[in-house]
This record gives sequence, structure tokens and C-alpha cells, in this order.
Amino acid sequence: MNKEAPTALVLGGTGRTGSLLAGALARRGITPRTASRRGADVRFDWDDPATHPDALAGVDRLYLVTPVMRIRYASQVAAFFDLAETAGVRHVTFLSTYNADQAPREIDIAAVEADLASRRAMTYSVLRPAWVMQNFADDHLPVIDSLITAPSNGGREAFVDAQDIAAVAAETLMHPKTHAGATYSLAGPQALTFRDTADTIASVSGRPVFYNDIDQEAWISGALAAGVPADYAVMLRWLTDAIITGDGATPTGDIEKVTGRPATTFREFAERNARAWALEAS
Repeated sequence: MNKEAPTALVLGGTGRTGSLLAGALARRGITPRTASRRGADVRFDWDDPATHPDALAGVDRLYLVTPVMRIRYASQVAAFFDLAETAGVRHVTFLSTYNADQAPREIDIAAVEADLASRRAMTYSVLRPAWVMQNFADDHLPVIDSLITAPSNGGREAFVDAQDIAAVAAETLMHPKTHAGATYSLAGPQALTFRDTADTIASVSGRPVFYNDIDQEAWISGALAAGVPADYAVMLRWLTDAIITGDGATPTGDIEKVTGRPATTFREFAERNARAWALEAS
């Protein structure tokens, strides 16, 4: 007897991990339903609860991405979990943050993890990724006047490829019982300085790229001036503090543990995306 393919709701479905995850699920027999404010299969807006029921209809598993550029959202997510349970969702894979259990109390990331762990109607998996390599190929950490500018004080980070995050997420959604209750710290195979990343980008792109180790508060002030919400400064300070104090992400092996293949190196990522920096030179 043919059984209808399970359906996974992918929040942030047009984003860096969500779009990759949707493709991975479709190739493996799960129907992805991408959700976003625009450009996805269904419209989904955290601030418009009327968009939530239709997104959840017929879904039995969920990839959760919390509201972006915010630090307070636990009550919104809790209400959505209540609705998801009623709609028949039985597994949630949550895109959290590296060392989420150490986040400042002003940030709701740990509260969402705790909420998930307290529920009995749904299983869950938590993904805690390091800084994502794609930051270097988009507007987060762009090369401007041959410089990558970010605060680090020479600290290191095991930058992770969004493709690897999506691959782990796909495994948890394909086999929710196997990964029920698991927390995976997703990091690349090398702890690198920002100078290391600049050197690699220069090597693959054929253009000069250098690293500017800016003062942390000056960098945060620049982000706020560019339109980042003022209360989000606590998140930027926490994420950069980890690198500055030498507590940045370190290689964990969780990607290989879940997917059976090694995590992507930064050079492999850079070679795959070399055009992103070559175009900047024009």
C-alpha cells in the first residue's frame, strides 16, 4: 500500500539553511513546505498568527528558525509550539546557536531549548552551529576596500558551512526517533582566525584581501548605525565576546557523526564560492 510522503514545514525556507534543507528533504522522499514572509511555498510571519495554521496544516515535522534580529521571542515560539502540537507535529529540529546554554538571559535562545525539552507530545533535536561560513560571501562580513572587518583580538572560530548544517538537519527530520533529544554542536574541522579566512579568500579569488581587527564596541556601533535594532547589540556582543575571549567554537565532529562525512573546510567553501569575491573587484 502506498503511503503519502511525510511533510516537513521549513521555517526560514528561503534562507541560507532552509533553502538547502528543502532540497535535501525533497531528494530523500519528504515533502518540504517552505515558509517565509515572501517567496516561499506558504506565507509565514511570526508577527501575524493568522499565517500559522495554514503553514502547519498536514505537517508532522518542523524545522524551527526563530524570528531574526530579535532577542525576545520565547512567548511567540511557545504559542506556535502549542498550535503545532494540536496540528499534529511530532518532531521539531531547532536551529539554535553555539553554546546557547551560555547565552545572556536577555536572549531567549536557551528558553526555547528548555521549552522544547519540556514538551511530551513532540520529540526534538537541537542544532547549535558556529559562525556560518556564508557570512563571508554575503553582506554580513563583506570584503570592502580589500578588508574584512570584525572584532576578534586574534581569537579563533571553527566556522561551519550552511550546507553541513542543512545536511544534519535533514538527517534529524528523516529519522526523528534516532535523533530524539539530541543536541549537536555544529562546527567546521578547523579553528581559524579571521586573518586565516582573509588569506584563504585572497588565495582562491586572486585579489588582495586583508583582515581589520576592529574595536568591538566600534563594530557594534557601526552595525546599529546601519539599521540593526538597538537591543540586538547584546547578541552581537555575546557572539564576538566568545571569539575575543578565546572561547570561540572548536571542532566537534558532530557533523561527521550524524552525516557520515567530514565537515567542509573553509578552503573548500571558499573555492566553491570564489566568484562571490571576484565580482566585488569590478
